[in-house]
Amino acid sequence: MSTRILTLFALLGCLIVAGCANTVAGAGEDISNAGQAITKATK
Repeated sequence: MSTRILTLFALLGCLIVAGCANTVAGAGEDISNAGQAITKATK
């Protein structure tokens, strides 16, 4: 019984970490695009 619970928590942890990585990458791209837009606007 305890091995099933441990396995469940391990799988949930992996899913959470994978979701955070995608979110951070997306936020980085958004910030980069905003910076590029500001640079173009000042030229």
